[in-house]
Amino acid sequence: MTPEEARKEIERLTEVINYHNELYYQQHRTEISDYEFDQLLEKLIRLENEYPQFRFPDSPSQRVGGTITRDFPQVVHRYPMLSLSNTYNEEELRDFDSRVAKGLGGQPYEYICEMKFDGVSISLIYENGILTKGVTRGDGIRGDDVTPQR
Repeated sequence: MTPEEARKEIERLTEVINYHNELYYQQHRTEISDYEFDQLLEKLIRLENEYPQFRFPDSPSQRVGGTITRDFPQVVHRYPMLSLSNTYNEEELRDFDSRVAKGLGGQPYEYICEMKFDGVSISLIYENGILTKGVTRGDGIRGDDVTPQR
């Protein structure tokens, strides 16, 4: 692939990913599976790593998928709310387990698995046992203050 072909493919992938993000986060509907979306994003990341001159700060690879709705006041998160990486096969699970074991330095550990529910990430802040702020993940840096919705 030439640099010009890479630039065009990065632009195409960015447009497609942004379209699907808009559908998912703003219109609450999908046209492709999560797996298909993840494959598009992985291809974009590979190309941007190979041709970093075409990676832009607003690339879908550089942010969490969600956006601010403008329906609620915006709040900057105290700590960024980032996404977890996806795993699709046994080798990736074993690699993850190796990183966990290494990070824990031999301490015992176990896993508890639960179904993932998209769209339910929220930052809840309690002061003296009282909920004072509820903020959606939004773009990972800023989210919607949904505290009045309790």
